[in-house]
Amino acid sequence: MIRSSLRFWLRFRASGALLLASLPAACGSSSSPTEASALDAAARAFDASDGSEPFTDGETTLVPDASESAGDAGPAAPGTATDASGGTSDAAVLPADRFVTGVVSFTPGPCSGFGKSDMPGIVEGPPKGGGAQMGSLDVVSLGVGGEIVLSFAPNAIVDGPGPDFIVFENPFYIGGNPMKPYAEPGEVSVSDDGSTWSTYPCTATSYPYGSCAGWHAVYSAPGNGISPVDPATAGGDAFDLADLGVTHARFVRIRDVSGEVCPDAGGPNTDGFDLDAISIVNAEMP
Repeated sequence: MIRSSLRFWLRFRASGALLLASLPAACGSSSSPTEASALDAAARAFDASDGSEPFTDGETTLVPDASESAGDAGPAAPGTATDASGGTSDAAVLPADRFVTGVVSFTPGPCSGFGKSDMPGIVEGPPKGGGAQMGSLDVVSLGVGGEIVLSFAPNAIVDGPGPDFIVFENPFYIGGNPMKPYAEPGEVSVSDDGSTWSTYPCTATSYPYGSCAGWHAVYSAPGNGISPVDPATAGGDAFDLADLGVTHARFVRIRDVSGEVCPDAGGPNTDGFDLDAISIVNAEMP
């Protein structure tokens, strides 16, 4: 539910800035009513936009800046390389088939469709995370009860040490608190033949969401030095095939179980699970 998430985030920050500005100077706050006013103005301007493109008012931009949340993460994680400009590039060492390479089927639910015009590319490749307090816009919304089936051909997920793959949605933490995620959970299933499925149980309706996807913030983004195949730093929701007694999977299915009601304040096409990317941690062809 992208537009409602971003609107909430802007207004939350605006109200938080006003609160901090009212605290004694000894608290060390650098926020001010001016900042709050700018953020609130951006929220009103975003309400007036159609939300189909990244929005900026010249001061507040709704394009996630992963470096703001992850720029102090330290040295580049495994799976990244330094490029000529001195930055990092995940694509330099990770082949495309470590991520989704194709959409087998997409069965959107009501109030879906954000990002659909950019399919399949929008769910292929690495995640474009926005960090703890900003969800990515590089997603497709499944809608209420919507479902998507994805392939990694010619690669596959294999059972190895620890988590075997990571699903990236676009949650953010309200007030920066990981125990208060703005989450739209999804049920994850895997299959080796595209017909017989094994499903991770996703029944929780509040934090913690257990084996659901869509409740951990995403920190990895192209060029920010955080590997999208490192479960310890990438963010997202990691899954282990061993938990299902599975050793090899070529397909992943995600089904929205957010329980949202359509329509809602989020708009006509942004409800349900918002898929950014999936990465293979333990790949048949590394």
